[in-house]
Amino acid sequence: MASLNRLAGIVARINQLPAFARPRALSLFFGKVVPFTGTTGIRVESLDQGRCVISLANKRRVQNHIGGVHAVASLLLAESATGFLVGLNVPDDKVPVIKTAHAEYTRRAKGDMTVEARLTPEQQARMRTEDKGETSVAVTIRDSENQEPIEIEMVWAWTPKRR
Repeated sequence: MASLNRLAGIVARINQLPAFARPRALSLFFGKVVPFTGTTGIRVESLDQGRCVISLANKRRVQNHIGGVHAVASLLLAESATGFLVGLNVPDDKVPVIKTAHAEYTRRAKGDMTVEARLTPEQQARMRTEDKGETSVAVTIRDSENQEPIEIEMVWAWTPKRR
């Protein structure tokens, strides 16, 4: 299958690496493309057209005053996972932009955080064919106890690139 855009082509080549090497290669690549993700230590566990999984270790540089992953770092995880996924599906002549981020912090997070973002085949098709639009990207954030301490909604839009 031909790549949808340059980003999808690069990720497809990385995904041909042996399984043990993919997370490091994906993380290094996105750390260069989106420097802030590299600064925070986000690890891209897996990424394809329909699903992105990333994680963040609960280390001092991302902690809040009570020793957990900072609320804004958790939001960054959700924005990154959904953004990487949308970026793989939007053609090169369109630009993806975050439109809405809504978070409900429902319980104290414990330990490392893992985020999974998903797009349906219908959402992927819309991104590839519609000139502009928006969609809510499904995202789940879990802590080291496999609990969901935050309910997050991320709405992404895409528009034609200005020339």
